[in-house]
Amino acid sequence: MTTHSSYVNLRFISESFKRFLPNSQAVSLVIILIVSFALIYSLSSILMPVFASIVLAYLLEGLVGKSEDLGMSRLPAVYLIFSGFMACLGFLLFYLMPIVSQQAVELIQNIPEIINSAKTGVMRLPEMYPKLISESKFQLMLFAIQRELLTYVQNGLLSLSAASVVGIVSAMIYLFLVPMMVFFFLKDKKTLITWFLQFMPKNRNLTVRVWKEVDIQIGNYVRGKFVEIFILWFVSYATFATMDLNYAMLLAVLMGLQVIIPYIGATLVTFPILGVAYFEWGLSGDDFMYIVIAYSIIQALDGVVLVPVLFSEAVNLHAIAIIVAILFFGGVWGFWGVFFAIPLATVVKAVLTAWPRIDDKTLETN
Repeated sequence: MTTHSSYVNLRFISESFKRFLPNSQAVSLVIILIVSFALIYSLSSILMPVFASIVLAYLLEGLVGKSEDLGMSRLPAVYLIFSGFMACLGFLLFYLMPIVSQQAVELIQNIPEIINSAKTGVMRLPEMYPKLISESKFQLMLFAIQRELLTYVQNGLLSLSAASVVGIVSAMIYLFLVPMMVFFFLKDKKTLITWFLQFMPKNRNLTVRVWKEVDIQIGNYVRGKFVEIFILWFVSYATFATMDLNYAMLLAVLMGLQVIIPYIGATLVTFPILGVAYFEWGLSGDDFMYIVIAYSIIQALDGVVLVPVLFSEAVNLHAIAIIVAILFFGGVWGFWGVFFAIPLATVVKAVLTAWPRIDDKTLETN
C-alpha cells in the first residue's frame, strides 16, 4: 500500500512538473525570466542609468528603423534621431523644467491660502445642511484635514531639501552618461546583440516567439504613451493659458503625466486643477465652470480618441490586471515600475499565451 501510494505521489509530481515545464525550451525561458528579474531587481539602484539608457534607446530604435525603411543608412539615421532626442532634452531641461519648478514653488507657497479659501467655502455646508452634520464636528474634521495637509507639505519640503545635494549629483551623472550610452546603444546595436546572444541557450525558439510578441506590444505601448503625454500636455497648456488659469504650465505637465498611472492618475490630477481654479475664481463666476467643462472635454477626448488610435494594436488587459500590475511593479521598482506596469503585464500575458501545453488526455494515458 505504501509503495503504491508513493508511486501515485511521484507520478502526480512528475505530471505536474511536465505540465509546468513540458520541454527544454520552457525550462530555458523560465531560467531567462528568473535571471533577468533577479539582475534587474538587485542591480536597479546601481545600474539605473544603464537601464534608463536601454529604455530610451529602445524607444528611439523605432524611429531609426522607420528612417531606414525610407532608404536612409543606419549611421546617418542614428545621428539624425539622436540629434532630435538631444534637442528635445535641451527643451525639457532649459525651458520646461525652470517654468514648472517656479510654478511649483509658487503653488506650494500659496497652499495655506488655498486651504483657507476652501475652508471659507466649505464652512457654509453646515448652515446649508444642518441635519447632515453639526458645525462643531465639521470644524474638528476640517481642522484635522488642514493640519495633515500642512504637515505633509512641510515634511515634503524638508525631505526635498535634504536630498537636493544627492539629487543634483545624480542628475549630473544622468545628464552625462545616459545620452552617451543611448548613442552607443543605437550605433552598435547589432554588435551588442550578437555579444549578448552568445550567453543565451541555443534552443530558444519559445523565448524568441515570446520576445517577438512582447517587442511589438511594448514598442507600440511605450511609444504611444509618450505621444499621448505630449499631446495632452500641449492641448492642456494651450487651453489653460488661453483661459488665463494660474500655473498653466505646471498643471499641463500634470495632465500629461497623469496617463502614466491609468485610472488613478486622472483622479489625482483633478484635485490640483479644480483647486487652483476655485482659488482663482471661486464658484460664483462662469470661469470655474468653463475650466471644469474644458478639463472634462480633454479627458473625454483622451479616452475616446487618443487611446483607441494610439493603442489599437496593444494587448487588451482587464482593469483588475492593470491595477494589480501597477501595485506590484510600482512597489518593486518605484516610478519606472509604475510607468512600465502595463508593458510588464503584457510580458506576463505573452508568456502565458505562448507557453507550451500538454493535452490532459495524453497525461492520463501515460
